Amino acid sequence: MSASRTVICLLRNDLRLHDNELFHWAQSNAEHVVPLYCFDPRHYAGTHHFNFPKTGPFRLRFLLESVRDLRDTLLSKGSNLVVRTGKPEEVVADLVRQLGSVSSVAFHEEVASEELSVERKVKEACAELKVNVHTCWGSTLYHRDDVPFRHMSRLPDVYTQFRKAVELQSSVRPAFPTPERLHPVPPGLEEGAIPTAEELQQTEAPSDSRSAFPCSGGESHALARLQHYFWDTDKVATYKETRNGLIGVDFSTKFSPWLALGCISPRYIYHQIKRYETERTANQSTYWVVFELLWRDYFRFVAVKYGNRIFYARGLQDKSVPWKKDMKLFDAWKEGRTGVPFVDANMRELALTGFMSNRGRQNVASFLTKDLGLDWRLGAEWFEYLLIDHDVCSNYGNWLYSAGIGNDPRENRKFNMIKQALDYDGNGDYVRQWVPELSSVGGADAHTPWTLSSAALSRAHMALGETYPAPVVMAPEWSRHYNKKPSNTGPSPRGKKGPSHTPKQHRDRGIDFYFSKSKNL
Repeated sequence: MSASRTVICLLRNDLRLHDNELFHWAQSNAEHVVPLYCFDPRHYAGTHHFNFPKTGPFRLRFLLESVRDLRDTLLSKGSNLVVRTGKPEEVVADLVRQLGSVSSVAFHEEVASEELSVERKVKEACAELKVNVHTCWGSTLYHRDDVPFRHMSRLPDVYTQFRKAVELQSSVRPAFPTPERLHPVPPGLEEGAIPTAEELQQTEAPSDSRSAFPCSGGESHALARLQHYFWDTDKVATYKETRNGLIGVDFSTKFSPWLALGCISPRYIYHQIKRYETERTANQSTYWVVFELLWRDYFRFVAVKYGNRIFYARGLQDKSVPWKKDMKLFDAWKEGRTGVPFVDANMRELALTGFMSNRGRQNVASFLTKDLGLDWRLGAEWFEYLLIDHDVCSNYGNWLYSAGIGNDPRENRKFNMIKQALDYDGNGDYVRQWVPELSSVGGADAHTPWTLSSAALSRAHMALGETYPAPVVMAPEWSRHYNKKPSNTGPSPRGKKGPSHTPKQHRDRGIDFYFSKSKNL
């Protein structure tokens, strides 16, 4: 092996070359660079409370695609991606001993307990082997050191307060340039095979032509998606109107799976938005993409502030709620057999594709926690298993929010399943797409089959409790909307193209500030 100076770049949720400080730093501090990805067996064990598989088939497929894509990119730049199966702290120690020339190990810092445990063990191994450790912060839009809170303990517990402070007092750093060429890996170092799903004791993910996310993992696909959504189709200019859609690929950016693995940088998205606003148009939709990226930052900083409390049954508010653990009810929810079509359609889409819209996630989470009264961690761990875009901070932060024990100043916030279904799937097209038992029920009646007459059910070849379940629970507030079904038979203005209007009280959250030249609002 070469005696020249070598840096190991331990990659985790930063599977990209663009805007990656690790590569930028390593290029200046070594002659050989080892980009390393470890398939950590702990990621393929069970979840903490309920022992669901921690990484499901859809996210694993997306991860394998992302790792292959990064290897191809690095090869084209004169480098390679070294892949190993094993615990990072053990793999790093083995490589340091094998190479004999490693001066530093570099990695991006994470914030949740399991990731922090890995970092601590890597540092301990490096200290023992007298190897330096260099860490970076690169997962958020705004750098941790740039947010206007001297210490994370002072982070506001309400998102709006956080957003206003950051927009007024912070700025987004420039992205790191993408290297034209990379230093090579040390000669003779085995690249290592990328494992199959089967080798990681996981099943192959099925494909479904109905999926709203039929995309592949990897940096090149992430950058192509941004090019399509921004520059080729101008879809970003109507994002705010369409983002609550349910059917199709282009109703939202779909960046979240790539963001979760770091295949695309939030700073890169931001700077592309600013360029788009300069060259094409700046409006509420372009702002709203940044608004959503800020939510992602916020949940990450909340995890820094509260640590393991983001996983506690009592949540951030230390609130005692008599959560139930009725596994029969939970099974009905996770399998899309609750008898509430809007819930069932979303849960089946998740089970069959690994994706669910933001609107769907809010509704099924509210249904689990508020209508069924089930332990919110059942839902969070089920999402961890199945979601392609699972990100520990956003997933658990959103579930705490839905359960009413997180960052939400409003008490007893609850979604009305029927109102939501009629608002966002007014003609029932989404429900019929995922719940074929209701395919013969016309229009919005598909949302409330239990209100139909025996004759109507017979015409639809339905028998409640036999061909489709009766509802496992009925909320009294639903009945207020049974007679408010739209009379038209065309697509729902909300379900297909997002909300037909933005509620006045939410219309200008941050937008006036964002477009103000004076910044003195």
